Amino acid sequence: MRVVVQGLSVWGPGLAGWPHAERVLRGEDSWQDGPVTPPPAQCLPPNERRRSGPLTRLALAVAEEASQQSGLQASSLRGVFACSNGDGAIVDSILSAITTEGGEVSPTQFHNSVHNAPAGYWTIGHHAHVPAVALGCYDWSFAQGLLKAVAECLVEKTPTVLVVYDLPIPGPIGKARVTENPFGCAFVLQPDTTQSGICVLDITYDAATTQQDEVTHPDLMKLVSTNPAARALPLLEKIASRTEGTVKMACLPGSLSIAVTPC
Repeated sequence: MRVVVQGLSVWGPGLAGWPHAERVLRGEDSWQDGPVTPPPAQCLPPNERRRSGPLTRLALAVAEEASQQSGLQASSLRGVFACSNGDGAIVDSILSAITTEGGEVSPTQFHNSVHNAPAGYWTIGHHAHVPAVALGCYDWSFAQGLLKAVAECLVEKTPTVLVVYDLPIPGPIGKARVTENPFGCAFVLQPDTTQSGICVLDITYDAATTQQDEVTHPDLMKLVSTNPAARALPLLEKIASRTEGTVKMACLPGSLSIAVTPC
């Protein structure tokens, strides 16, 4: 399966958007840990922007940057939104409310607690009438999301945006499902490989093996192991290097072999 990457975005500790992240991943800039402050979701009306939570704002920030970089109309992009944890902060707040005497659940929080809330805000913000899928695949949400997005892109012959994101979970759930630091990334994929872009991905799925390459940047190894969305970093590192190569990614059951060719 071959697609062109026409737009990219990354937001995480010390990675502030694709142009900056690319320099860090290529070794041109040093990595410095710091808070994640993605730009506000300009596509949302003020009321919707106030109602959205940090998880949705992170997802929309990376989706917006990648779509703008691609030069394609955001409303025309099919969407695949992949997240392992969902909005853990809202779920923790709701559980605290229903286990407290007299506690009431906020309708806005309930509205934002569903797994497809970021995908819904995206379609609202861009008045999009094309499908947007929400996936949750535990530690393999990035690889499964990529497989789904590439399949949609090729079968439907339509540019597709893949958006992957996860935040730490507070409270008791966060002790059982440990996630450190916010991280999000987005890819705009184009089915026409004659189009110019950032790189070409040639993806093969192998159900018989489970392989996962590690990121080579020493400062980012912990991030990969403590945030499911950050498992995208080995692929992002290879793309940033602007060299040909192959990246293996666990995609249970099985793995992806992703050959990267710069455009």
